[in-house]
Amino acid sequence: MHTMKEKLDAFQHLLEIMEELRIKCPWDREQSMESLRNLTIEETYELADAILEEDLEEVRKELGDLILHIVFYAKIGSEKGAFDIADVLKGINSKLIFRHPHVFGEREVKDSGEVIENWEELKMKEGNKSVLAGVPNSLPAMIKSHRIQDKARAVGFDWDQKEQVWDKVHEEINEVKQELRNGNQKERMEEELGDLLFSVVNAARLYDIEPETALEKTNRKFIKRFRYLESRAGEMGRSLKEMSLEEMEAIWQEAKST
Repeated sequence: MHTMKEKLDAFQHLLEIMEELRIKCPWDREQSMESLRNLTIEETYELADAILEEDLEEVRKELGDLILHIVFYAKIGSEKGAFDIADVLKGINSKLIFRHPHVFGEREVKDSGEVIENWEELKMKEGNKSVLAGVPNSLPAMIKSHRIQDKARAVGFDWDQKEQVWDKVHEEINEVKQELRNGNQKERMEEELGDLLFSVVNAARLYDIEPETALEKTNRKFIKRFRYLESRAGEMGRSLKEMSLEEMEAIWQEAKST
């Protein structure tokens, strides 16, 4: 691993490169915060993919791309006279110290759960009007649901026993079934299914499972098995539309075993 000086030198070199790109490269010169936004979202998802694939070399590369974006935004901010990279770093340094009084102050905590509770208390002191403030509106719905529930838990709004959540899941399933029996409108079905999904996300949280990660792993597993099904059907000179459900199920079981 590198020394602190080597790390600082590398970061300084990146800042110098950005200065030069902003002056000499037509593409870099044209960029704004708005034009970079979607690219940053894409880079974040690429990092998320690399993490799920446990590809540390790819994680390294994607982290580099994200750091470039951070430096880019800071450079544009400095051109507007709003802030520069030093302001960005000083801001996060101050926030980390303020939110970790158990490290940089006198406060004591017994576990990570108490750390999270303290964070929410400190955020309210910083001026947040709601515990749920800071959850981005544009987060994917499942991640957003998990964050909302996690923040509510930090102030004690949670089940006494985590096993109790399964009663809620079963209750929501029964309500969905009731709507099906009643033949109600799509809006009612959508509402009840939303409640069911919210309760399942809650269950995942209580058992320390990241629902977004769990679902994505299942997505990838399904894709892998479905491609196996398509491949085997092709080897048999068949198309999936021609095959019965029983035939496809037999190949699906092959896919599971391999």
